[in-house]
Amino acid sequence: MPELRHPDGGTCSAMEDTKQRSEKEFPQDQQGSAMEHRGSSMAKRLATLLSGLVECMCFAGVIFGWASLVYVLKKMHYFEDLCMSAAANQTSNVTDCSAQDEQFSLIFTIGSFMNNFMTFPTGYIFDRFGTTAARLLAISAYTTGTLLVAFSSAATALMLFPALTFLSVGGILFILTNMQVGNLFGKHRSTIITLYNGAFDSSSAVFLVIKLLYEQGLSLRTMFLFMSACSAWHLIRTFFLMPRSHIPYPLPPGYTYGVSCHKRSRSYRTYEEQRSPKVLDENDAEDSDNLHADPALEENSTNKGLVGIGDAETAANLKAPAVVSFWSCVFSKLFFWHLVWLSVMQLRHYLFIGTLNPMLTQLAEGDATLVSSYTNAFAFTQFCGVICAPWNGLILDRHKRGHKKEGSSQGVPDSLADLRSCVLSLVITVLQCVAFSICASIPVLPVQYATFILQVLSRSFLYGGNAAFLAIAFPLEHFGKLYGLVMGLSAVVSLLQYPCFSLIRGPLNGDPFYVNIGLVVLMFLALVNPVMVWLECKRRQNEHNIAGSPALTAGKKEGLESSI
Repeated sequence: MPELRHPDGGTCSAMEDTKQRSEKEFPQDQQGSAMEHRGSSMAKRLATLLSGLVECMCFAGVIFGWASLVYVLKKMHYFEDLCMSAAANQTSNVTDCSAQDEQFSLIFTIGSFMNNFMTFPTGYIFDRFGTTAARLLAISAYTTGTLLVAFSSAATALMLFPALTFLSVGGILFILTNMQVGNLFGKHRSTIITLYNGAFDSSSAVFLVIKLLYEQGLSLRTMFLFMSACSAWHLIRTFFLMPRSHIPYPLPPGYTYGVSCHKRSRSYRTYEEQRSPKVLDENDAEDSDNLHADPALEENSTNKGLVGIGDAETAANLKAPAVVSFWSCVFSKLFFWHLVWLSVMQLRHYLFIGTLNPMLTQLAEGDATLVSSYTNAFAFTQFCGVICAPWNGLILDRHKRGHKKEGSSQGVPDSLADLRSCVLSLVITVLQCVAFSICASIPVLPVQYATFILQVLSRSFLYGGNAAFLAIAFPLEHFGKLYGLVMGLSAVVSLLQYPCFSLIRGPLNGDPFYVNIGLVVLMFLALVNPVMVWLECKRRQNEHNIAGSPALTAGKKEGLESSI
C-alpha cells in the first residue's frame, strides 16, 4: 500500500517520526517556552518598527518643511531689518525683501548641506561604536537645535544657523539608526527601509503643524520646548527598543536586543541551540533563505549548522568569503554613478524647497493669503511621503523575488537577482524627477499643485531607493560609512543651490525659468546610473555562465570584487 504523501512533499510516517523525535528531544515545557519567547519577540519587533516610524515621521527630517517655518519667522520679523534697509534706497513705497529671502535661503542651504555632509562622520560613528552611541549623539544634537530655535528671537536671528545644523545632524542620525530595523523582517527588508525614508520625508509636515498652531495663538517657543522635551522618549526607545550594537542581516535564530525585563529561560536556550534546521519556525526559515546576503554571517551560521534547507553548497566547498574593503567600494563605478544619480536630483529638490516661498510670493503677486494656502498645500503633500515611499520598496522586493525565481533554476546568485531588481526602481525615480522639474518650470500658480505631488513622489523614491541600493550593492559592514559618504559628497553638490538662487535673484531678475530648464537637462545625466547597473548585472551573468554552477561561490566573490 503506497504511503500517504503530505502536500508539502513529505510522507505521513516521516512527519509522525519527526514529530515524535521533536517531542522526545525537546520536552513540552521547552517548546512552550520557545513559543512564548517567539511571540514576545515578534511583539517587540513590531513595537520597534512602529515606534521607529513615529520617530522618523515626527523628528528626522523636519528641516525640509522649511517653507512653512519661514512663513512663521517672517511673521515674527526675523531679518526684517534687511527689508527696511533695502527699502530705504528706493523712492517708491514698495518694500524689497529679496535680501531677507536670500538670508533664509542661506540658512536652509547650510542646514541641508550639514544634513548630508555630516552623514559620513556620523555613519562612521554608527559603524564603529554602534547604535546606542550614535543615538545618544543624535538626541544631544536634536535637543540643542530645538532649544536654540526656542530661545531665538528677531534680535538673535543668527541663532537659526547653528540651530538648523543641529536639527539636521540629529535627524539624519535618527533615520540612519532606524533603517536597520528592516533587518528584523527578512523578505520585507527593502519595503521597510523605504517606508522609513518616506517617514523621513513626511516629517517636514511638522513645521506645517507649527505654522497652523502659531496662527491659532501658540508661541514658537512653547512648541519647540515641547519638541525638546520629547528627547526623554528618544532615550527610552534607545535603551529598550534598539540594539546596543547593530541588527545583523539575516537574523540568527533566537536573536534578541534592547534591555529586557526578564532573561530567557535556560530551557529555551537549550531548545534553540539543539533544534535542527528542519524544525525552524517560519521566521527563521525566512532568514535562512537569505544567509548568503552577509558573508560574515553566512560563515558563522554555516559553522553552526544553521544553513537553510536545500542549500546547494556543501561544507566541503565552503570557503571564507573575500573581505571587500571600504575603499574598493568607494572607487567602484557603481558607487560613482550612484553618487551622480543622487546628487543631481537632490540639488533639484533642495533648490525647489529653498526657493519655494519667494517663488510662491512672485506667482501670487504678493498675496499673503494665497501664499499661505499654497504653503499649506505643499506641506500637506510632504506628509504623504510615508505613503508613497513603500511603493519603491514593494517594487524592489517584488521584482527581486521574480528575479530569484527566474534565476533559481539557472543557479543565479541571489546577490545578482537583488542588484537586477534595482534597475527598474532607479529608472522610475529619474523619470519622476524629470516630470517634477518640468512642472516646476511652468510659471502658473495652479500647476504647482501637480508640482507638489510629483515632488513628494520623486523625493520619497529618491532617498528610499538610495538606502536600499547601497544595502544591496555593497557589503553590509560598510553600509553606515557608504551611506554617510554618498550623502556627504552629494551635499557638496547641493551647495550649488545658493549660487543658483543668487543667479535667479540677480541677473535673471527673479525669473527661474532658465535655471529650471538647465536642471531638467541635468536630470538626464542620472539615467546613466541604471544603465551602468544593468550592464554590471549582464557582465556578472556572463561570468557566472562561463564559470558554471560548481564555482557558484567563487563567481559571486569574483563578481563583487571586479565590480568594486
